This record gives sequence, structure tokens and C-alpha cells, in this order.
Amino acid sequence: HPISHFVNWGFVNPRPSSGPAPHPNLAPKRGEAKPMKPSSGEVSVSEDPSMETYAPEAPVTGERKLNTSLQDQLPKPYLARAVAAVDKEHPQGTEGRNSKGMSVLQQHVAFFDRNDDGIVYPWETYQGFRAIGCNFFISFAAAILINLVLGYSSQPGWIPSPLLPIYIKNIHKCKHGSDSETYDTEGRFEPSKFEAIFSKYAITQPDALSKDELNTMLRANRNLTDFNGWILSYSEWQLLYSLGKDEQGYLHRETIRGIYDGSLFEQLEKKRASRSKSA
Repeated sequence: HPISHFVNWGFVNPRPSSGPAPHPNLAPKRGEAKPMKPSSGEVSVSEDPSMETYAPEAPVTGERKLNTSLQDQLPKPYLARAVAAVDKEHPQGTEGRNSKGMSVLQQHVAFFDRNDDGIVYPWETYQGFRAIGCNFFISFAAAILINLVLGYSSQPGWIPSPLLPIYIKNIHKCKHGSDSETYDTEGRFEPSKFEAIFSKYAITQPDALSKDELNTMLRANRNLTDFNGWILSYSEWQLLYSLGKDEQGYLHRETIRGIYDGSLFEQLEKKRASRSKSA
């Protein structure tokens, strides 16, 4: 019968294949090409122009470059770290350092709390500066100016104290403008902002700043009419440069990172103490 011919030949009800269709996720047989792996989610600038970090009409964006590969060098560089000053060489922060539950900004200040009571008085600031190798005049001036400028903002009440104490628990209230923004407004450490110090301004050496490059950064960080921030930033960085520069006049990444979590202060104090013993 004509219909039976169509059935038998498979036009109406074709015979099933010898086996089930391979699942798309199964591994290929030997000799077959492997399927392409899905991309990691990284999008190139050519695929998405919104990822571009340079705007031709703003030449400064080409002069001050960003490290566009930082996410490959440090996990979650956009995430501010509360207790550790991390970078691509130190993804866990300073090795062996105990944060004692303090923010990175609090750790920076805690070195000057010589009796560990959570409060830094002017005489403790003086002692701390002497401990890291500053002379009498710098230490005395720093003790007066730092406690005078920062003390009131950190105090828990409205009535100012004549002793000019700095309360470490409130040190985030003392953050000034015209800085690198490596500390956020709560005292955390911003890895991407720290990295930008070098990607933008370290021209002659990739991980160090010369005196001229440091001054270029300070000028670039100035906020409009923020005279207080200009003076404080300039004073802080010039003091750091005088203490931490190498023989060629460069301020290195590790030295700068150590200032943020206060570990550099401890190193300088130990170095000065060892020199005193050997003298």
C-alpha cells in the first residue's frame, strides 16, 4: 500500500537514532575540539567604550594614568579595607601585624598613644616624633600644631579641653581634604587610591616618587580654596619624605604604605633604638 511505503521508508515516522543526542555540557570525545570556555567577564575598551580611562578633550586623563589591570593583581581592589593596608605586593597587609581591631587610620595614629589609653596628648605626640628621629624643634612644633588642629574634632563633647587631646576612636572626624583619598571618610584603606599615587605620578620609577613627583601630586590633589588641607597635606608629605627617602632621593611604595598603617613609625623607632645601643 502506498502509505505503508512512506511509513516503512521513514518519511512519516522516522526510526530513532542509535543513541540519545549528546548533552551540550558533556566533555568531547578524544580527537574532538574542546568547546570554548566562557569569558571571565572582562570587557575590553574596544567592546565597551565606557570603560575608557582617557578622554581626548581632557588631556590630564592621559597624563595621570590608572592601573587598568589592578583587579588581576589584587583581589577586589575597589573594596576599602578596614584593618589592613593592602597592595599588590601585600594582599593581606603588613605581615604579622596585629590591628587590634582598629581601622587603618586608627593604627596610623595609635603609635603616638604612648600609654595605650586611646588618647594622644601633645606630650605623647612629642615623644612619638622624637622616637622616630625628629629633632626637638620639629617634634615640639608637631605636638602643638597637630593636637591643636585635630584635637577638638575628635573630642566626644562640645566643650574644648585645654589639654588638646586626640581621641583615637574619633580620628575619622579629623580627616582633611586635598589628600590622596587613600583613607576613606571612615578611616578604611582604599587600595585603588593608593595604587593611583604611583600610576599617576611615579614617572621615573614605577614604585617610587621623586621630590618633584611628590610635589606634582600635592599640587594635583589640592581642592579649591581648601587652604587648611593644602598646608596639612604638604606638611605631612614633606615630613614623610625627609624621614623615608632613600639615598637617591626616592620615596618608595613600601615606605609610603607603612605610613598609612603606622608600621613605618615602629620600624623607625626600632632603627633609632638600635643605633643608640651601638653608639
